[in-house]
Amino acid sequence: MKKQDFIKSSIILMISAIISKFLGAVFKIPLTNILGGVGMSYFSCAYSIFLPVYALSVTGLSTAVAHLTAQSAVFGMYDNARKVRKTAILIFSATGLAGSLIIYLIAKPFCIYIGDCPEAELAVKLIAPSVFFGCITAVERGYYEGLSNMYPTAFSQLAEGTVKMTCGLLMCSYVVNNSEKVLEYFPAGTDIRSISAAAGILGVTLSSVGSLLFFPVMKIFCRKEKRISADKTTVSGEKIAKALILTALPVGISAVVTNLTSLIDLGTITSIISRNPEKYRTFSNISSEEIPHFLYGSFAGLTLTVFNLVPSVTNMLGKGILPSVTEAWESKDRKTLEKSTHQAMLASLFISAPSAIGMGILSEKILMFLYSGQPDEVSASVIPLQYLMPGMIFLCISFPVFSMLQAIGKPSVPLKIMIVGTLVKLGGNLILIPVMSINGASLSTTISYAVILLASVGVYLKETQIKLHFSKFIPILYSSVFCGASAWIADTQLSPYISSNQSLFISTATGAVVYIGILSLVKKLR
Repeated sequence: MKKQDFIKSSIILMISAIISKFLGAVFKIPLTNILGGVGMSYFSCAYSIFLPVYALSVTGLSTAVAHLTAQSAVFGMYDNARKVRKTAILIFSATGLAGSLIIYLIAKPFCIYIGDCPEAELAVKLIAPSVFFGCITAVERGYYEGLSNMYPTAFSQLAEGTVKMTCGLLMCSYVVNNSEKVLEYFPAGTDIRSISAAAGILGVTLSSVGSLLFFPVMKIFCRKEKRISADKTTVSGEKIAKALILTALPVGISAVVTNLTSLIDLGTITSIISRNPEKYRTFSNISSEEIPHFLYGSFAGLTLTVFNLVPSVTNMLGKGILPSVTEAWESKDRKTLEKSTHQAMLASLFISAPSAIGMGILSEKILMFLYSGQPDEVSASVIPLQYLMPGMIFLCISFPVFSMLQAIGKPSVPLKIMIVGTLVKLGGNLILIPVMSINGASLSTTISYAVILLASVGVYLKETQIKLHFSKFIPILYSSVFCGASAWIADTQLSPYISSNQSLFISTATGAVVYIGILSLVKKLR
């Protein structure tokens, strides 16, 4: 378990994220095909309350532990780093328990009054324990990330994805295939789709247990690494606790604000469309009563699932860059700080730009390939996905910028920026959804991410006094345009002669080859 630089750290985390996302897709895509748009609205309703509470309890915690551990490691204070880990477990296991209880207790009123989806109550209650297990897991991950060792985080993510896929699909399939037997244990009139969604959610909870169990298993089978402290000084537990809370709280609140977009979509999409469902009813086999949940379920279950595939991978760049920027900032090494900043942002753009353009052009075929059993849901999701593609680029670059702001001791800045972005999102939804249906929800998301990126980059450059060389980004954008153009040409030429899936794969491969080729010609590729 040796120290890893930014590139190696990010590659380890991105590979694990890709595999984890693949496992997540193997879970989520069949689940969507099983539940359909309405069933996915129940599933997504549970996630919409879970994510803000989970973000407040867990997201900031991992960053805080990583930041304080990295600070200790810079000065060889490994005894203090271990004390940070111990203190964090004591504090945040209680935080996680409180978060789980909150979700469980407010499940019913939330589903009735905010989600307008009382059928999702069971799913909400079953996802509640994930917050507790997630808090302890976040401490373990943050400790190793702060030591620039990303393997534990990577493997725990793989454990999480494997358990989620296996348990979630098996339990959901069992409920669907044995509906009469299962319904005997529930009150008359219970929608089997609500029970199926709850079974899928239970797989998520069990995956959080699997992710946590990885760490004690790792310690049994892996050689214990003993870092000798160059400086035996340790900070008091009270000061460590205060530093953890002061760092974690603004980051956690920022993550809450980020995840409030799911609550905004849940509340605005269903409520606005419910006022005049006939206006948005373009599917003959979907009743007017089901249209609001059908459109929200299609948006949350299909559109956002595909959209999040790339950001979930580039998010790892934020984790990978944090130790490097922390070390450069603490050492006042401006040259390394500028280099690390460009590396993180260029790496994000390198992945997100061609992905966004290609997915926008091939959106219908991608959705049909993933959700072939749900043609109505696919039809409702194509245009919203295209509106989200510019937002994907903005979001992907924002992740490492937020991590770098936290690394230079500005954890409250992302919070302020996210609050502004969330207000833009809310205003956009209220204005655009009545006119554009769920297309408006996508467009408002893209606009809010653009505001967030511009603000965060501006503040970071002002605080660090480094220069961002925009000329470095032009070759990637230039090559991405050729990537999309070649994929479109290949698709239009091949579609009349081969199947849709064959055309999709060949067009994607063509775009990737052209992208790398053009980029190699216009700029030395590193």
